[in-house]
Amino acid sequence: MMEEEELEFVEELEAVLQLTPEVQLAIEQVFPSQDPLDRADFNAVEYINTLFPTEQSLANIDEVVNKIRLKIRRLDDNIRTVVRGQTNVGQDGRQVKEITRDIKQLDHAKRHLTTSITTLNHLHMLAGGVDSLEAMTRRRQYGEVANLLQGVMNVLEHFHKYMGIPQIRQLSERVKAAQTELGQQILADFEEAFPSQGTKRPGGPSNVLRDACLVANILDPRIKQEIIKKFIKQHLSEYLVLFQENQDVAWLDKIDRRYAWIKRQLVDYEEKYGRMFPREWCMAERIAVEFCHVTRTELAKIMRTRAKEIEVKLLLFAIQRTTNFEGFLAKRFSGCTLTDGSLQKKLESPPPSTNPFLEDEPAPETEELATEKGDLDQPKKPKAPDNPFHGIVSKCFEPHLYVYIESQDKNLGELIDRFVADFKAQGPPKPNTDEGGAVLPSCADLFVYYKKCMVQCSQLSTGEPMIALTTIFQKYLREYAWKILSGNLPKTTTSSGGLTISSLLKEKEGSEAAKFTLEELCLICGILSTAEYCLATTQQLEEKLKEKVDVSLIERINLTGEMDTFSTVISSSIQLLVQDLDAACDPALTAMSKMQWQNVEHVGDQSPYVTSVILHIKQNVPIIRDNLASTRKYFTQFCIKFANSFIPKFITHLFKCKPISMVGAEQLLLDTHSLKMVLLDLPSIGSQVVRKAPASYTKIVVKGMTRAEMILKVVMAPHEPLVVFVDNYIKLLTDCNTETFQKILDMKGLKRSEQSSMLELLRQRLPTPPSGAESSGSLSLTAPTPEQESSRIRKLEKLIKKRL
Repeated sequence: MMEEEELEFVEELEAVLQLTPEVQLAIEQVFPSQDPLDRADFNAVEYINTLFPTEQSLANIDEVVNKIRLKIRRLDDNIRTVVRGQTNVGQDGRQVKEITRDIKQLDHAKRHLTTSITTLNHLHMLAGGVDSLEAMTRRRQYGEVANLLQGVMNVLEHFHKYMGIPQIRQLSERVKAAQTELGQQILADFEEAFPSQGTKRPGGPSNVLRDACLVANILDPRIKQEIIKKFIKQHLSEYLVLFQENQDVAWLDKIDRRYAWIKRQLVDYEEKYGRMFPREWCMAERIAVEFCHVTRTELAKIMRTRAKEIEVKLLLFAIQRTTNFEGFLAKRFSGCTLTDGSLQKKLESPPPSTNPFLEDEPAPETEELATEKGDLDQPKKPKAPDNPFHGIVSKCFEPHLYVYIESQDKNLGELIDRFVADFKAQGPPKPNTDEGGAVLPSCADLFVYYKKCMVQCSQLSTGEPMIALTTIFQKYLREYAWKILSGNLPKTTTSSGGLTISSLLKEKEGSEAAKFTLEELCLICGILSTAEYCLATTQQLEEKLKEKVDVSLIERINLTGEMDTFSTVISSSIQLLVQDLDAACDPALTAMSKMQWQNVEHVGDQSPYVTSVILHIKQNVPIIRDNLASTRKYFTQFCIKFANSFIPKFITHLFKCKPISMVGAEQLLLDTHSLKMVLLDLPSIGSQVVRKAPASYTKIVVKGMTRAEMILKVVMAPHEPLVVFVDNYIKLLTDCNTETFQKILDMKGLKRSEQSSMLELLRQRLPTPPSGAESSGSLSLTAPTPEQESSRIRKLEKLIKKRL
């Protein structure tokens, strides 16, 4: 059994000791050995056979066994040494912990000892410092006190957690008492140097007070504030006496003296006391700010008392001088001492704006630019830095700005009256077609004045006064539109008779002028251009006003009504131009309708009435186009409105031409085509530069004049057979109805008895024309049915094409 157990142990051991080839190679490289026992492929049988190759060699077996046992014992000793070494390492770790624990105890003791020494030193410094502080305070050695007090307070901070110790608490109370005594003593020193009731200040600064200010920087902030308050009050006491409400110099006309006085005081302060107060106190700025507050209060009081004496020139003078002074303060001081919450709120309320009117009053050359179109739309200037002092004094004038608003109302009324008088005296501007329609110079003057008003008012207030000014702007924009623009449009007169056929036939080219003269046409175009400029500029004015006014008031600015007024002037001007040309063409159309078309024997050149219409078009349209060169879209509107007016009127007069013979219808068709070509060319007629007419205009002309041509083609078609004639009418005139059909029958000269059956047939075929009828109708247009009529229509079309 023992042998079996040993064999199993050996097998298990061999299984455990099976190493990978890589590990085995590494072991051989680190521990090279020639001993067969160290080989990985060790074989016990081969090894024994090597030791005992023959039977005779078995004689020394005992010796070999003893060597192997010795080797086993040495190996056991080595293994035991390694195991014991591992055990000793654990024991060394416990020893290290015991040593470090002792070191930590020593380290804590050292730190506590250092802290104790430091605290004792601080305590010694605190005790000595408190004694010295009390002694120096009694001797008013403020220069030494300033340095010592700061050090004592820094040391005292280390003892906050020791305040439970009576001695420490006592030292802290002594420091507080010393601070209180210092504060009272310094205030007393300043009161003595600058007595509140005194009328005269000492000649120069005091080194003691200068050092006292350094101490006040360390003490309770209320001490510093009290010093500043007393000094400024004493410094401005003379001002309150000199500019009392009952003094002559207190009124607005001598407001310059107030600002001159404070400027002298600031210079005097810098010379005498500039080095006495620390620079971070900003005493000069504080004096100026308090002066502004006092001045604002005093001015508001005196203006309430003498409100009836305030005139606009006086008010504007005072405002200008005040804003100039506020600008002077902004250049000299940073505004770091402004602590009036209401003022800061007032200054910060306007939203950020790129409005160029934020800057000072424009230079003369800037004002000249305003006469050009789009003045309010000039490139925006960089925004100037905000003035922290803006409104610090001038805010007091805001309740009295109604005087300014009333003055602007009066001035603008006088300006409009002057515009009216100048227009009557000088008459309309001379025609200048080289540069397009001239904008009336008065509108530029109006907006220049508006700009000045905006600059002035925006410097004073962005609240209710701006809304009041906007209302004044609206009032005089409407008055300008009514009195200057609409009021100067030429009046149309009713024609007192038409031309006879004979007079029309005898009419020579150019013998009849348009109803409006050249000057009147140019005036209408100038008023239209001016209204267009005013419309665009009013829209920009509204945007600028919204930028300037307080955010809460933006919704109350709306100039839409005034822009609509200028749009109405534009529409009226275009309508006048259309009516003028339309009325000029009326006699020719009347002559057309009175001609004996049944007596026309042959088709010739275009009729005299067509020549007359073309003549009027060539007279008016180039003038209008050249004068509206700067507003091309309104010229296009003119063309469209004229086409929409002339073409229906032409068709109406066409229906009055009855009866018409076949040759007469051909002549009318030729005339209609000639008018169609002229109308299509109307936008560029008489121009050296040929432009393609707008598509919207071309569509109107083609649709209207094609309808006239279709009417004449129906007239030219034979009325028998009836079904073919009716179906041709339905096909050629898509908007056909019985009324139009009856007018065509009248043009053909058919009797009422003949018309009734045809009208009845039309009513039957109008809802859903049969396909057969449609096909026969289409044949009538293409096939010679009857051959003679179709041949005449084709000849007429060829004649028209040949003329073109």
